[in-house]
Amino acid sequence: MITLRYIASVVLLGVSSLTWAQTVGIAMSKKAGNREQFAAQYLQKKLSALGYQSVVGKKGDYRIDLSLAKDTVGLKKEGFTILTKGKRILVIGNDGTGVIYACNEIADYVRQHKSLNLPREIKDAPEMVLRGSCVGIQKPYLLPGRAVYEYPYTPELFPWFYDKAQWIKYLDMLVDNRMNSLYLWNGHPFASLVKLKDYPFAVEVDDATFKKNEEMFSFLTHEADKRGIFVIQMFYNILLSKPFAEHYGLKTQDRHRPITPLISDYTRKSIAAFIEKYPNVGLLACLGEAMDTYEDDVEWFTKTIIPGVKDGLKALGRTDEPPLLLRAHDTDCKMVMDAALPLYRNLYTMHKYNGESLTTYEPRGPWAKIHTDLASLGSTHIENVHVLANLEPFRWSSPDFVQKATQAMHNVHHANALHIYPQASYWDWPYSADKLADGKRENQLDRDWMWYQTWGRYAWNCHRNRQDEIVYWDGILDTKYGANTGDGIRKAYEESGEIAPKLLRRFGITEGNRQTLLLGMKMAQLVNPYKYTIYPGFYESCGPEGEKLIEYVEKEWKHEAHNGELPLDIIEQAMAHGDKAVAAIDAVAGQVTSDKDEFKRIQNDMLCYQAFAYAFGWKVKAALHVLNYKWGKDIKELDAALPLMEKSLDYYRRLVNLTKDSYLYANSMQTSMRRIPIGGDDGKYKHWEEMLPVYEKEIVDFKKNIAMLKAKEAGTYTEKEEVIRSLKPAKVTLPKDVKTVTLKKGVRLFSDLDSVVTDYAPELDGLKAYVFSTNQQRQEAVKLDFTCDKNVTLLVGYFRDDQIKYAQAPKLEIDATANEYGQAEPAYTSAIRIDGMPQVNVHPYSFKPGHHTLLLPKGIILVLGYTSDKIKPREVGLSGADKAIDWLFY
Repeated sequence: MITLRYIASVVLLGVSSLTWAQTVGIAMSKKAGNREQFAAQYLQKKLSALGYQSVVGKKGDYRIDLSLAKDTVGLKKEGFTILTKGKRILVIGNDGTGVIYACNEIADYVRQHKSLNLPREIKDAPEMVLRGSCVGIQKPYLLPGRAVYEYPYTPELFPWFYDKAQWIKYLDMLVDNRMNSLYLWNGHPFASLVKLKDYPFAVEVDDATFKKNEEMFSFLTHEADKRGIFVIQMFYNILLSKPFAEHYGLKTQDRHRPITPLISDYTRKSIAAFIEKYPNVGLLACLGEAMDTYEDDVEWFTKTIIPGVKDGLKALGRTDEPPLLLRAHDTDCKMVMDAALPLYRNLYTMHKYNGESLTTYEPRGPWAKIHTDLASLGSTHIENVHVLANLEPFRWSSPDFVQKATQAMHNVHHANALHIYPQASYWDWPYSADKLADGKRENQLDRDWMWYQTWGRYAWNCHRNRQDEIVYWDGILDTKYGANTGDGIRKAYEESGEIAPKLLRRFGITEGNRQTLLLGMKMAQLVNPYKYTIYPGFYESCGPEGEKLIEYVEKEWKHEAHNGELPLDIIEQAMAHGDKAVAAIDAVAGQVTSDKDEFKRIQNDMLCYQAFAYAFGWKVKAALHVLNYKWGKDIKELDAALPLMEKSLDYYRRLVNLTKDSYLYANSMQTSMRRIPIGGDDGKYKHWEEMLPVYEKEIVDFKKNIAMLKAKEAGTYTEKEEVIRSLKPAKVTLPKDVKTVTLKKGVRLFSDLDSVVTDYAPELDGLKAYVFSTNQQRQEAVKLDFTCDKNVTLLVGYFRDDQIKYAQAPKLEIDATANEYGQAEPAYTSAIRIDGMPQVNVHPYSFKPGHHTLLLPKGIILVLGYTSDKIKPREVGLSGADKAIDWLFY
């Protein structure tokens, strides 16, 4: 006989027919592992929360035996069986984690049914093998003297990281939602967590902080392990510690530098030391953003990262392989995996679900193919619900949307694991963007509990009956806010949950952090989106087939058939969703009996979504008339657009009033990397109140330009010819071997091509342009060394062509440092013509006085010279295309 240890509880079940107390004994073997022990404590705690009073050391009226399956052949990991006969309940876990989830099942059943009279058999196991969420050890702003992602683990920056009670709360949340993985995201964590014999100066924290970090990692991994949770540390490549970089005169990150023996050795030894010191922690490698080419990615992963892991295992005498995860972001993940699998078998792949937003449960196109290709490798493929740039900051928790999205992950992408980001305010963890009356901050974990619960529930099983799910969620919400409130709150979440996804996928510039949708869009971005660089593959992948507004208008004028999801239909749907969400939440407002303050915040969010849908919708309708003017040149179309813009602005003012006392910001990434609807430089334009003058000025400028057009039509306007002056070349000191040429027609900018400059923007006339070899540019990154004694702007020309031989223009979606010098957007578009070569956009790179070294990407590229003059961006129009219409709003 197995000796059993008992934990007893007095059960005060909420059943009116019961007039006596019932006790429950929870038993397990003396040889029980840490997860079964935790399961018993977990179940006792859950029953106590349901009104039970513990009586330890006695048998009970009910008896629950916790055990492990003796024969696990054919059994799915983390699964369980619950057998009930009378008042005896036998829990059989396929493993220790399965026992925990069985206890979760029992507690959930009691909560729903107010009874321990379980069905005779309950058998269950997860559909997805990994189910987890992440915490970003990041900040909304850049630290002085540091680039993006560079945040040492210190109490000053992250006091919450050292709060053990808060970590327990988070880990218990994961258990409640049957999640088994926790991801910690940081640029270069090693310099905060390990010390290297060969590079002792690389550590970024003081000794006292280092000891605290060691203690916290040990605590966190121990507490996670007994809950069946795997801790995974993420890091970027190539990224160096600041003291290491300064010691060797390097930059901490530089996308275009080559791999060198020094930085490879440092990184390999950092990884080895980490594996040796924290053997229960996995690694998630992001090869993109700070690496140049796909070939570099393969070399780095196979010759630095994997050897580093193996070195750490060898030092421990281990022959097993801990999981190593590889992100597909900004890399050819399949190419890397093909090279890596012969060297290391326990590899996982990860790719973003809808990019850095949530846009659809009908993914398709080239991004879906990345998922299916990776899933076909046979390893575990993980869906990453990433950043949610279009959902910030309002509450979003739609069970219907999440269930359908999870089904798409299985059926369309063929994935079998899930990793979710926080619903909003990722960069500001653990706080939400909510502005509370008492000046305190609301925790994301408290605010967005339903976000985690929906994804956890459907990652476990996405094939649940929809009607049963309505009953389930209504019951959950009734319990939290009061009887008969759940149906209205759920409907409000599900209606509002369609607004941001539909609007972004039909009108957005990008799915990434570069755009904060809920701050709105400028008219110029609606009528000339390509000027703002629509991210390639976005429209083809992140929603059903459909048309952009500019495509819709063109088809109307050409009398062509429309196809798929149409812009005006989406606008009407978004407005209707807003109305239904507000109606649903208002209908139950009088029945709320608990957590009234939070309910009011949900109610306000529904009003915000409604106001935003109307502000955006009327603006799109105005843009339609402006695009009609572009095609027909009828000023009456502009007259028709004006009142619609004003109506949009009225709703935006309503949104400002709804948010000025309820939100601190919209976007949690408050840096120059945010460009749409306007640059977020120095943490500006992060609130609707800040954006209002921008949209007001649009109307002022629009009225001015309409009046000008009417005066021209009437012959009463005297047009002043705009004089475009050439930029004056700045005085810079260059190395003696640099060859330059004065820019003018007929000059050759490439030593190995006969092509000559045939036309260019007047601003560029007389600049000192570099002369390069295209063959050399394709072999290695262009390195520029120069010294200046005052502020200068370097003008770099990128060819508008996706061929691999051309250097690619900066893209913030794949390179977080793509605006380090203010170069993210072109200063002059279609600005220079060279015989037989594509069109060129000219990007500005700004530098302060001093000596500078700049690496530009591999590929054919133009370096057109330096100036200290002020640059006025414009469309030069040398492409011969029709003049864009967005000038009406400047």
